Amino acid sequence: QALGLLARTRPLVVGKMRAAAATLAVGAACATASGVELATFGGRSGATFKIVELKGPVMGGRSTGTWHVDTAGEFGVFDGEVVNALSLDAPGFIKAAADGSFPDASSALAGVLIFEVRSSTPGYTGFRAAFAAGSVSPSYACAGGGSIPLSRGCFKAKFSVPAGQDFVQIRIPFSDFSDKWSPATGEQSTTCEQDKRVCPTASSLNSIKRIELWAEGVAGKAHLEVRSISVEVPSTPVALRVAARPPAEFGTCKGPVQDGLRFGISGRTTPDIPVPVDENETLAEAVCCDSRTKVYAEPQFLYQAPDISLYSKLEAGVTTFYDSVCGVPLFRAPMNRTLAEFKADTDEHGWPSFRPAEVVKEHVTEDKDGIVYSSCGTHLGSYLPDEKGPRWCIDLSCVAGNPKADASQLVVYYM
Repeated sequence: QALGLLARTRPLVVGKMRAAAATLAVGAACATASGVELATFGGRSGATFKIVELKGPVMGGRSTGTWHVDTAGEFGVFDGEVVNALSLDAPGFIKAAADGSFPDASSALAGVLIFEVRSSTPGYTGFRAAFAAGSVSPSYACAGGGSIPLSRGCFKAKFSVPAGQDFVQIRIPFSDFSDKWSPATGEQSTTCEQDKRVCPTASSLNSIKRIELWAEGVAGKAHLEVRSISVEVPSTPVALRVAARPPAEFGTCKGPVQDGLRFGISGRTTPDIPVPVDENETLAEAVCCDSRTKVYAEPQFLYQAPDISLYSKLEAGVTTFYDSVCGVPLFRAPMNRTLAEFKADTDEHGWPSFRPAEVVKEHVTEDKDGIVYSSCGTHLGSYLPDEKGPRWCIDLSCVAGNPKADASQLVVYYM
């Protein structure tokens, strides 16, 4: 477990790093009646770990900062100055970052992240908090802010500190955080209110791997003393999300989408499509069973997403794709071609793509507009012939079912 300070300005870190010893007490399993304590300082509680202070001079960067722990007062001290980078003529940043496995905070999704702090620079307006969760590389995610490939999963929000000599609680609702923000300014490019896909989830709060404090995007001296970091659970119970079927007038399927869809599809619990539907519809319910989405598809290249990774889950030889509602077989691939050819066809279009020999014709039909349905009424995708001949471009969400005969023996894929 390390808490380090990085002082740099974009775009490139160069130079040497140096380390200084101090301590951070991480609140392992420090749950209270109203919340979960993530970190304290100076060995006040929890397990004590070494803190590493990192400094990286940058091309044109002049921002400087330090981190240390006041063991007598039992608080961490984040201090420095953000100045313009000569090469960019824009303010840089400094940040302190702690890496490790933090306690489960999923119960606080509808609650707040709390920093107990005080500051001698209350007028500084560039303070930000961030945490990484659900990212393979937390440090990479917290450098990219979702603006570069595979850098989602680092959630950031602004905060300010009032004047005064006493420690105060800064309460940041998790709904204020977003994992899409500019690495140049720290400003959110998409807010949680604008797009729920950038919001933290209970799953991500279950696996926080990094916590950061920033002074960013605003020139000036920044001083912050931190006594604890915790989360607070809502005081009133929050209703659990219940998956919903489309309203009867819009429902096209003969039954509900199966639980435990293959390829990780059941993990897609929000309707990520550009038309309004019931917010509790899963992606599969919305794409496969709601007539309002007839001309829309699941996100392009969904099958390549890290939580899906279709190609890594294909069976040896031929894979059968079953209806996500009734479990009848719909497609078998590859047939009369190689796996490489199936992948190339799919990658060229962005959705799983099948040829005539791969279609189970008694269960697959198309209407006059080229919309493809199963014999169960499940919307599957589009019939889009190309220069090679007939081609069915299909939503993986709708062909991720379990075989009809084995519907009670659900298969759950996981990474």
